[in-house]
Amino acid sequence: MKFKYSDSNKRYYTLDYFYKHKFHSKVFKVSLNAGFSCPNKDGTKGYGGCIYCSKLGSGDYAGKQEKNLIEQFNDVKKIMLNKWPNSKYIAYFQANTNTYAPVSILKEKYESILNIDNVIGLSIATRPDSITDECLEYLKELNERTYLTVELGLQTIHKETSKLINRGHDLDCFVEMVKKLRDNNINVVVHIINGLPYETHDMMIETARFLANLDIQGIKIHMLHILKDTPLAKMYKEKPFHVLTLQEYVDITCSQLEVLRDDIVIHRITGDPNPDDLIEPTWLIKKFGVLNEIDKEMARRDSYQGKLYNK
Repeated sequence: MKFKYSDSNKRYYTLDYFYKHKFHSKVFKVSLNAGFSCPNKDGTKGYGGCIYCSKLGSGDYAGKQEKNLIEQFNDVKKIMLNKWPNSKYIAYFQANTNTYAPVSILKEKYESILNIDNVIGLSIATRPDSITDECLEYLKELNERTYLTVELGLQTIHKETSKLINRGHDLDCFVEMVKKLRDNNINVVVHIINGLPYETHDMMIETARFLANLDIQGIKIHMLHILKDTPLAKMYKEKPFHVLTLQEYVDITCSQLEVLRDDIVIHRITGDPNPDDLIEPTWLIKKFGVLNEIDKEMARRDSYQGKLYNK
């Protein structure tokens, strides 16, 4: 069989396919570190951040903070120009919470990147509790002149897990922000994590099924990273919990793809940790092996994204 949003062996709606057909060009996301903080670290919402968050605020592959944004961007652009001289770029504000600042500062940082040639859009990673009404108005205006995506961290719909990982906001807050963004026609991508402590297979599928019935345009599926020097690493050492095997992760992820709407773009389907900081699971280091196993399992099931979607 052939999935309708694919021109390869993929049975799900990949970001590469989406970009290629929307922009008719090779498109790269350039990860940036704009030096933002996080309300879950500075005491506004909590201290210490989410228990899995790295010291770089989940921006391990973003640019070096000691460089300004233009320098960070050009470092990546130079590499890409050698392979794809006519490519276009989306600036990905990745590290920490990228709407957590006065709008005047947001404008200064976002606009500096938008002025670069062949930058066709922005992708802004943030929290659902960190977009003020003033910020929302600015995002609405931005969305009218560039391709804008707001990436919201959710991780799980389950209250007990959210409390355990020190997420700092509830599901209602997330749902409300999705509605506000969509009321302003802003694209929403949601982050979820498989393998969070004590979650079952069914709980992870429930998170995907819940999101399938929200007005979201994309999703990032991560495997939990246990990284050095995090509260999660301390927790794992003191009271080890089950870490998903590769086979379990593949099974769960394929089942999530089956219950998601087929028009939700899969922006990410596995993790990409820094090997030097990774404690578990070590199988995550072989990223393409994980992707291949997902492809093989979808083929084995003769399945595809959206096959089991129910409104």
